[in-house]
Amino acid sequence: MALQEEFEKQGLWLFRYRGVLPVIILVIGFLLFIQTELNPDSFFIKNSPYEIYFEMLCLLISLFGLFIRICVIGFTPKNTSGRTVKNQVADSLNTTGMYSLVRHPLYVGNYFMWLGPAILSGNLWFVVAFTLFYWVYYERIMYAEEQFLRNKFGKSYIDWSNKVPAFVPDFKNFIKANLSLSWKKVVRKEITGIFVLFAIFFVFDYVGVYLENEKELNPFLLYSMIFLLFAIAIIKVIKKYTNLLKQENR
Repeated sequence: MALQEEFEKQGLWLFRYRGVLPVIILVIGFLLFIQTELNPDSFFIKNSPYEIYFEMLCLLISLFGLFIRICVIGFTPKNTSGRTVKNQVADSLNTTGMYSLVRHPLYVGNYFMWLGPAILSGNLWFVVAFTLFYWVYYERIMYAEEQFLRNKFGKSYIDWSNKVPAFVPDFKNFIKANLSLSWKKVVRKEITGIFVLFAIFFVFDYVGVYLENEKELNPFLLYSMIFLLFAIAIIKVIKKYTNLLKQENR
């Protein structure tokens, strides 16, 4: 099999199972986090007054990734950007908004979302390894997606891809999105992801408090978890019994 077809085949397989990568990162990062907690001398911030600020910095990095995802999903039409893992879908070619800066903005957002827990592990080599592994893993997926878009949109895709970088944004290319921000779509698509993100940081914090024999959890994470639990319950009821979160072509 030629290398081009091999890359595409690998990319399609990884696309269907791309949800596995975050689990791998999380498990390894969590084990390294426990190791750092048990050996605080291995990381200079541990057991210092700045530890909580470090934790919040990691959360901010992840929230930055979430913000990128919101900027992508909230401004795109239906069946173009999302969490589908079965098949690649593109009813139209996105070229404005975040897609005028970078060809794969969702994967840029995902990188920062998972970079937060990776840094929280307190292991620099793991952060470096995660970054390299993420690039190799998603490079195949991006290749398969671009082959799909090239075959479907032809010259329109080629012209756009020649101007827009794959992963590192070029801000001078920015073109305002054709559609307005759809908070309904953002809530529908991303509320679970927001909850999972805060749940991960809450679990890390809880385990850290337990291992260090402390008495107090990070109040921001605790109250955020309580709020998000209520929010998800309300949103699920709204989605099941009403059309309030539905929006045509979004």
